[in-house]
Formats: sequence, structure tokens, C-alpha cells
Amino acid sequence: MANGMQSTLGQTDDATLALLGKKQVLKRRFSFTSLFAFAVCELITWETVLALFAQAFSNGGPAGAIYGFIIAWLSTMSVYTVISELASLAPIAGGQYYWVYMLAPPKYKTVCSYAIGWLTCLAWIATVATETLFAGTMIQGAMIIDNPDYAGPKWQGTLLTWVVILGCIFINVLIPQWLPRFEVFILVFHIAGFFAILVTLLVMTPSLGTNASVWLTVLNEGGWPTQGISFCVGFLGNVATFVGADASVHMAEEVANAALNIPRAILSAMLINGAVGFAMLVTVLYCLGDIETVLSTATGFPFIQVFADSVPNLAGATVMVAVVLTLTWACAIGITTTASRMTWSFARDKGLPFSNFIGHVNSRNAIPVNAVLVVTGIAALLTLIYIGSSTAFNDVISLTITGFYGSYFLPAAFLLYRRIKGEVLPHGTAVEHPPTDHTRTSPPPPEVPGDLKVDHKYNSPPSLRAGEVEVANARLIWGPWHVPGILGIANNVYACCYMIFVIFWSVWPPATPVTVSTMNYSVVVTGGVLILSTIWYFIRGKREYKGPLIDEDVAAIMRIGSVS
Repeated sequence: MANGMQSTLGQTDDATLALLGKKQVLKRRFSFTSLFAFAVCELITWETVLALFAQAFSNGGPAGAIYGFIIAWLSTMSVYTVISELASLAPIAGGQYYWVYMLAPPKYKTVCSYAIGWLTCLAWIATVATETLFAGTMIQGAMIIDNPDYAGPKWQGTLLTWVVILGCIFINVLIPQWLPRFEVFILVFHIAGFFAILVTLLVMTPSLGTNASVWLTVLNEGGWPTQGISFCVGFLGNVATFVGADASVHMAEEVANAALNIPRAILSAMLINGAVGFAMLVTVLYCLGDIETVLSTATGFPFIQVFADSVPNLAGATVMVAVVLTLTWACAIGITTTASRMTWSFARDKGLPFSNFIGHVNSRNAIPVNAVLVVTGIAALLTLIYIGSSTAFNDVISLTITGFYGSYFLPAAFLLYRRIKGEVLPHGTAVEHPPTDHTRTSPPPPEVPGDLKVDHKYNSPPSLRAGEVEVANARLIWGPWHVPGILGIANNVYACCYMIFVIFWSVWPPATPVTVSTMNYSVVVTGGVLILSTIWYFIRGKREYKGPLIDEDVAAIMRIGSVS
């Protein structure tokens, strides 16, 4: 019976994907359990709290970090509730750029979809670079506490990062069938590691902080004119802790019952990760010790210094660092998977240079191997920036916030517009299409049944690859998961306002006075991505990118069904 149910779900998933214009080419390896594990392990919130501890602590202090975490957690839940609604409405690997094409006004569909596709791809590639660099430099940090004479040169940190990247490639390309089980194992390790480190810190730390020092103390290490500005600047550290929860979205074509399981996985992972992240943040603040020593640590990570100061046994502190390192490396493996699926999806719709190459799927293992190699190759090149300047590499990191939130905002805003106007139909609605336009010189194509229509010519234009026709234009029908009525609208409004707030503060520098070396160039980086994508759009992309395509096999089935 279980096999029969899985077969039925697989057929339903394939049919849902066909309604979005795509043929099933990837293998649906993930169940809800493995997808949930994947979603939890891509956030690794308690580990990220440790890695990004200094930002919220320096601007806001302990109290700012704690209350900022709560605000960021609840607000990000609002954002990902909207993302979950969109994922249920159209569960497809392309995610944001596909949703924008569905929701935007006809005049702006293509250009908005194109820009969001570029922004999302590069945000995920930057996240691969960021997470692998975290893992590589954590190795250096562990080496420094074991050997204080070790200087930890940046070029060695980059080489260690490349070792991490090679590990990501190995699992994604050579043993992808192990990935679902690997994620479940990492989930168990994630929870077990959390309790092990939490209890060790609370038991072994010689002297815990006071309630006043944790819950009531604020800091303004950035030298801002008001504590409020300092808090808002530091708030971005808490925001970054939750970035990337849409990883499950881009696995939509490898998940059983995607329209329901993706929202469930995203929101349940947010709840669990938020809880353990908050507990770890409070614990570290109680176990902090000397603030100056922790913030100026030679390891590069304040949490490593906290471990070394709290645990008198150096080997024990090293093992604790190894736990965080292993989970960070595992997270990087999953992020590589997500980034490759997003990039592959955009390439198959001809949104990127060398789309034929990047959009290829290996027939042996049903994995977009070329996309994996492209995203990891670009990430490896980005980590070279770290050798020259860690400040410059921070601008790459900044793309993860401005890029992701920019890619979330546009589809969320268009969804809000559509839902206020009542243009999103109830789940299960049967749709009849309006008459097709017969003002053509060639015979019109048959009417396409279902939730799609083919908007251009019956035969594929020369600019398209063989086996494709233009253009997916799925009707707006709620998926099986969404927040109904006025509550859904209110949440959508709040999510959009919060995203504007985050994008605004994400371009602020961490401290004053602002110099060339401390300036936050994220607006330049993000703007540069949008400018480059626009330039490429007018040079070549405009001729090639027509929006999400309908695979020819899917269109042929529709035509046969129409004729019969």
C-alpha cells in the first residue's frame, strides 16, 4: 500500500509540474522527513548564531542581540509564510523568478522575472562561498587555539575553503542518492550537538554572567549617534541567521507531494531552529566572560574563544569547535545542492549565458552536474577575494541579505496586489481559458487544456533549444497550503514592510566613522548584479529569455489531449 501511495503521489507531482510547463527530469529522492531534515540543516540556526555572534553583539549588546533575535525570528516567519504560499501555488525549482513571471503585470513579466532570476542565482552562489569560507576558516580557528603561534594566513584559509568545496562537489555529484539519508543523519547530529555544547558550556564555564548583564545591557561599539541606530545596524546579524530558508523551494522537483511538504518543511524548520538558536544565544551570553578578549580573538570567531575560555580542557574545546565545523560543512553541502538547482532551473529557461551547458542534466544520476560545477567554481573564485581583503569579501556576504530579500520582496509584493484584487482563485478551481487569438498568418495551435496556455507560435522559434516552446503562463490558483482571507493579507503586508526595512538597513556600514575599508558596499554589489543582468538582457538575453518555457514533451501531450 505504501508503494501504491508513493506511486500516486509521484503521478500527482508530475502532473502538477506539467501544469507549470515542465517535464519531470530530476528524481524525487526526498520524502517529507528528509526534506524537513534538509530544511533544518540549511538554516543551522544555533551554529549560525555562534558564527555571526559579533555583529548583533557589537551593535546592540546582549540585550539588543536577544530582543533582536526574537523580532527577526517572528518577522522572518511572516516572510517565509508568504514564500510557502507561493511554493504551494507553484512548486517548481525556479522559485522566485517563476513566481514573478506568473504574478507581474504583462508588460513587466519578462524583465522582472529575468532580473530576479539573476539576483537569486548570485545570492545562492554567494551563500555557497560564504558558508564554505566559514567552514574553512573555522578549521584555522581550531588550529589557532591548539597552536597559538600559528598566524592563520588568509591564503591558507582560502585553500581550506576549497577543500570544503571539493567535499560539497563529491557528495552532490558522485553520491547524490545518499543525500536524503545524509540530511536525516545531520539532523540528528544537529540536535545532539546542540544539547552537548549547551550543557557543556553551562556546566564548565567558571563564572556565569548576571541576569542584568545579559537581558538589560546594551552596547554601541559602532559609535552611532543613537542606540536605536546601533540596534538597527546590529539587527542584520540576527536577520542573516535566518537567511536561506527557501532552500527547500528549489528542491521542489525532487520532493514527493511538493505543494504540501515544502511549506510544512520550511515553517516547521523555522520553529525548531528559532527555538534552539535562541537557547544557544542566551547560553553564550551567560558564558561570555571578558568581552574584549572575546571580540578581539585571533581565531576570527568569538564563539571559539568562548569555548576555549569556558572549557579548561583544550582538547574538549577543540571537539566542540569540530562539532560546529562539521555541521557548517554539512550545511554547505546542502546549500550547494540548492544553488545548483536554482541555477540549473534558470538556465533551462535560457536566462543565463551558456544555458545549454548549465541546463544539462546527467542521464546516469538525474543530477544537473554542470550546474553543480559552475556554482562551486564561481564560489571558489569569489573566495579569492578574501585573500586580498576580508572587508571586500564581506560585501560578497552582504549579497546574501540584499539579494535574498530583494528576490523575496518582488513576488511577495505582486502576490499581495493579486490577492487584494481577488485574482487568486480558490484551491481546486477548474479553469476555462478565454478564446485564443486567431489573428495569425499561420494556422492557430489547438487550445491547451488545464492551467496553461502556449502564448506564442505553434512551432518553436529558432532561438529556442530543440524540445522547447514558449511560454509557461500558469493561472493563479491557490495551492493546498495558504493563509486565507484577511489574515493572509495582513501577514503579506507585514512581510513586505519588514523586507523593505531589512533591505534599507542592510546597506549600512557596521561602524563610524566610515572609511574606505569599513564602508558597506552591498548596495554597489547588488546594484552591480542588477546592472550587469540588465546589460546582458539587452545584449543577448532579450532575444533568448522569453520567460519560463513549456517543455515540448508537455506541450505535445496537451495538444494530443486537445485534439482527442
